[in-house]
Amino acid sequence: MRQRTAQHHLSRRGLLRAAAGISLAAPSLRRAAAAGGARIALLHLNDFHSKHEGVAEGGSLCREGGPCAGGAARLAGAIREARAAALAEGRAPFLLDAGDQFMGSLYYTLHRGLAEAAVQRAVGTMAMSLGNHEFDNGPENLARYAAAVPFPLLSANLDTRAEPLLRDRVTASAVLESAGARIGVVGLTTPETATSSSPGPNLRFTDPMEAAERAALDLRRRGIGTVVVLSHLGLPADRRLAAEVEGIDAIIGGHSHLLLADGLAGAVGPHPLLVAGRGRDVRIAQVACHGRYLGRLDLDLGTDGGVARHGGTVRPIGPDVAEDPAVAAVVAEYAAPLGEIRRRPLALAEGPFPDASCRDGECALGSLVAEAALARIPGAEIAVVNAGGLRASLPAGMLTLGDVLAVLPFGNTLATLTIRGGALRAALENGLSRLPAAAGRFPQVAGLRIAFDPAAPPGQRLREVRTADGPLENDRAYRVVTNNFMRAGGDGYAVLRDAALEAYDDGPPLEDVVADHLSARGRVAPVLDGRIAKG
Repeated sequence: MRQRTAQHHLSRRGLLRAAAGISLAAPSLRRAAAAGGARIALLHLNDFHSKHEGVAEGGSLCREGGPCAGGAARLAGAIREARAAALAEGRAPFLLDAGDQFMGSLYYTLHRGLAEAAVQRAVGTMAMSLGNHEFDNGPENLARYAAAVPFPLLSANLDTRAEPLLRDRVTASAVLESAGARIGVVGLTTPETATSSSPGPNLRFTDPMEAAERAALDLRRRGIGTVVVLSHLGLPADRRLAAEVEGIDAIIGGHSHLLLADGLAGAVGPHPLLVAGRGRDVRIAQVACHGRYLGRLDLDLGTDGGVARHGGTVRPIGPDVAEDPAVAAVVAEYAAPLGEIRRRPLALAEGPFPDASCRDGECALGSLVAEAALARIPGAEIAVVNAGGLRASLPAGMLTLGDVLAVLPFGNTLATLTIRGGALRAALENGLSRLPAAAGRFPQVAGLRIAFDPAAPPGQRLREVRTADGPLENDRAYRVVTNNFMRAGGDGYAVLRDAALEAYDDGPPLEDVVADHLSARGRVAPVLDGRIAKG
C-alpha cells in the first residue's frame, strides 16, 4: 500500500476513494526543519503527453538501438531517487505536475487517460494543474480521469459551475503537507483552451492573473505562508504572473515546452528563473516536455513562509537512470494491446520529417499530412491543417502505424466544406495571426501557395494566395478539406464554421487517411517546395 505523504483540503473528497495503484515506496518520513522555517524540495514535471515509452529527437517514437530519453519507468526511478535524497537532507518532498499529461501517444489514444492516472498514482503525484490537452476529449473523459486519481486537479481560472461533470472535481487551490511542511498550491490553465481544445459549451475560462491573485490571497488568509503556482500558461505569461501578482513564492510552469536549466543544451534560462515580484522575488521553473527531465527546486523558508534561499537541479532522464520496476509493470500492462497495432509497416521514409518548424513556416510533415487529406477527397481543391495537430516527428526509415499515431493522436476526422475565397483568406489570416510566435493555428496546406509578411499587422499578413488555377478569387466557392476540430472553430478558425456554404464533418479518421496515403506510395521523401513563403 502507498504511504500517503500529502493531505489536502478541498471539496472533492470523493476522489480519495479512487482505486490505489502500485506506488513508489518512500523512505520513512521525518519532520523537515531548518533554522527559522521548513526546508522543502519541489519535484516537478510538465507536459508529459503520454510518452510512457520515452521519445527520440523531435518527440518521435524510440527505435531499438537509437537514442531515447524519458519514459515513465525511468522518470519514476528518478522521482524515487530525488524523493529519497530530499528526505535524507531533511527536506520535505512535494511531487507536482504542471499539466498536459494527456495526448501524444497510442497509450492515450486507446486508454484515454487511464494509463496516465495509473502511473501518477504509482509515483505519488500530489497535485496537478489542468493543461489544455486534458480537455481534448471533452468533460466526460476528464471526469473519468478525475475519478481515477487521488490527488487534486487544480485550475483557479476555470469556472465549472455550469458543468455538473466537473463541478466537484476541480478546485482552485489545495493545501499539501509533506514531512511536517505545509504549502499552498494554485493551478492555472491557459484561456486558449476554449478554442484550442474541446472543453464543451458549459466551461468558462477566466482571466488567470485575477484568478491567481484571488487564490493566493485566500491561501494567505487561511494562514498558508508559502504559495506555489502550477501554471499551464507558458513562460511569457509566467513572467508576467511573477511580476504582477502578489503573494506568489514559486511558479512551476508548463505549456510552452521550454527548458529552464543550468548548463544543459537547449535551455532558455536558469533553474530557477528569478523574477522580482510584488513584495518578494518569485522563482520560475519549467522542464521542457515528454518526461525528458525531472526538476527539483529546493526552497529554504523563513518563519513567514517566504523563500530565504533556493537551490536545486534539473536531471535529464536518459539511459543512465534506472527504471522503477513497479512502474515498468504498469506501463507493460497498458502496452499489451498496443503492440500489434503499432508494428504495422506503412512506407519507407528517405529522411526525417521533423515537426519543429511546423508552427511558424512550411514543414515537410505538414505538407505530407495536407497532401494525404487532399488526395482522399475527390473533387477537393485545397487542404488546410493546423500545425498544432502534429504532435511528433516522423523518423527516417520504415514508418509504422505507431509512428503515424504519434504524429496524429487526436482522433480527428476529415471535414469537407465549400467556402468562398474571401472567407478562406480570412481563415488563413487567422492561422498567421500569432506570428512571430510559433502557434498551433499556423496553417499547413496543399493545393495552395501562400506568401505572407509576418511583420504586417494581424489580419493583413497575406501577400499572395494562389491555387492550381491561379490567384484565390474572393467570390468563387472552393471545395476545401480540413479536420473536424478546425471546422468546428477550433484554434480560432470560426470562419470555417460560420461561413461554410455546405459541410460534412464525419469523414474518415485523419490518422487512417495518412496511413493509407503512405501505404499507397510505399516510399516518401521530405520536401520543402516553397508553398508557404515568408516575405
